[in-house]
Amino acid sequence: MPANGFRPPPSNSPMHESDQAAIAAVSAGDPHAFRVLVDRHGRYLHRVAYRLTGDHSDAEDVVQEAFLKAYRQLGRFEARADLRTWLHKIAVNCAIDFIRARKTRAMPSAVEDLDTLDGGDTPMAQPPSPDRQLLSTEIGERVAESLQRLTPLERAAFMLRHLEGRSIDEIGTSLGLRTEAAKHSVFRAVKKMRVALEPLVDARHGE
Repeated sequence: MPANGFRPPPSNSPMHESDQAAIAAVSAGDPHAFRVLVDRHGRYLHRVAYRLTGDHSDAEDVVQEAFLKAYRQLGRFEARADLRTWLHKIAVNCAIDFIRARKTRAMPSAVEDLDTLDGGDTPMAQPPSPDRQLLSTEIGERVAESLQRLTPLERAAFMLRHLEGRSIDEIGTSLGLRTEAAKHSVFRAVKKMRVALEPLVDARHGE
């Protein structure tokens, strides 16, 4: 699991009482009660969507679509399941649809995640030197450029695996792929990213 912990809770986690009450109220005919779910899980889903889209505005669009689908499908939600896990899956699927539809849009880099790409788990303890800042900026630009060259499924698989810490089985389930196909998507993405970033990572290690 990544240090900043964006994975959903296990599916057997007890559902929060406010979630149960809101679902019951919506099912009883009070659509305004759904706002409780939006307020409780909106920020979490935005983080999930941002990791996949790379843009806060796009992530907001994804979250809106995810909650709209969740509202329409709430009658299918099983009470014994975990709501956040269910919402997470919907948000991931909406993000993937968004990426497919707008794959030509530029994806800005998330500089705070660069250490994860380089194998690190924690942020730097000391402020970076000017040279290191310049190199990090260059890496960030190269990350954005390299992500843009991935196919939508490769990009989603890469983000789910290396920025969200999902297992291959979880990625396959989220993307609707067989395990082997999910593994190949991650492998292809990592290979492309490594080729693009290797010169800069070598320069960083050579400091």
